[in-house]
Amino acid sequence: MITLPTQDGRLEPYRLSGTPLTPRAPRVPLTRTAFAAAHVISDPLRERNPWDTRPAVDWDATLGFRQGLWDQGLGLAEAMDTAQRGMGVDWLTAKELIERTMRAAKAHPMKPRVACGAGTDHVALSELTSADAIAAAYETQAAAIEAAGGQLILMASRAFPAIGAGPDTYRRVYRRLIDGAKDPVILHWLGDMFDPVLTGYWGTTDVAAASDFVLNLIAENPAKVDGIKISLLDEAHEVAFRARLPNGVRLYTGDDFNYAPLIDGDGTHYSHALLGIFAAIAPAASQALEALALGDRVVFHQLLAPTVPLSREIFRAPTRFYKAGIAFLSWLNGSQRHFIMPAGFQSSRDIVHYAQVFRLADEAGLLSKPDLAVSRMKVLLALHGID
Repeated sequence: MITLPTQDGRLEPYRLSGTPLTPRAPRVPLTRTAFAAAHVISDPLRERNPWDTRPAVDWDATLGFRQGLWDQGLGLAEAMDTAQRGMGVDWLTAKELIERTMRAAKAHPMKPRVACGAGTDHVALSELTSADAIAAAYETQAAAIEAAGGQLILMASRAFPAIGAGPDTYRRVYRRLIDGAKDPVILHWLGDMFDPVLTGYWGTTDVAAASDFVLNLIAENPAKVDGIKISLLDEAHEVAFRARLPNGVRLYTGDDFNYAPLIDGDGTHYSHALLGIFAAIAPAASQALEALALGDRVVFHQLLAPTVPLSREIFRAPTRFYKAGIAFLSWLNGSQRHFIMPAGFQSSRDIVHYAQVFRLADEAGLLSKPDLAVSRMKVLLALHGID
């Protein structure tokens, strides 16, 4: 029994009722590609001035968390916004993360897929004032990722909106990056609910016009595009968009609200996954994808259905603060010793939110060590004056 705060300001007793899922490897090959976007675990004993310097990373815990995802048959989207790129984690840290992760992935018996975020965040926006400057910044990071053996994810860059770029600038940069990549790339369309600075990405605020532009961009050289991750939290748009993709180009859903029906598909098309929430719900995600591979859609939805309220709570507005919920569940489940994030990001959410995440994770069977989770939740509650 534990006492938790409610949305209306009351305190009420809560008794755990969920049956924890046991993390395990899938018994059959999965029929959907699934990348879990993982976070970075800080080392609070080495943090000194986390707002002005490189974050101190607990490398053992950070890589251990990734090993746990791979052990469950999931791929990894590395050094993405989930890892606080541009919000506490700089490029030098991200580069070291990618290099360490790729070494670990190559040594892992399951040989997991790892795709890594290439962006422009090592160069100040004030210096990224032309298509050539933006492309060159991307190419610096892309070269480092390819040297480490990772697949490229061309992350959405804040540099384009900062200069008011039109479609011609986007086409010039992306054409150069796609055509010049060693292997097929994954494009990245991140909505402004995840990063308000990205409003008007692809040179327009009209989603239909932006969709036409991206589809044309892909169609110009589909052999060099593995897929596109779309994070607009708009199920109908994603369904319509993926139906227009060239054969062989994947739609990787980044919709942390509607992933279950999108991955299941409509009988003709379906989405793969590149999701931050999969790092938090890995046992449910892995076992649901296994059920889908076995043709058991009932079990697929039974496993994922209770994770949806949890994901909607973690990703509720302001959506960009979702990273705190991912790290919180990692702490509750014993993947890290503390609940401290780069730049103190754990303070971006309140105790009522964390209490609700606790409840919903329990109901979804995602508190793998219930006694530890209760003990740690009580510590957080006491910090907020709730005994």
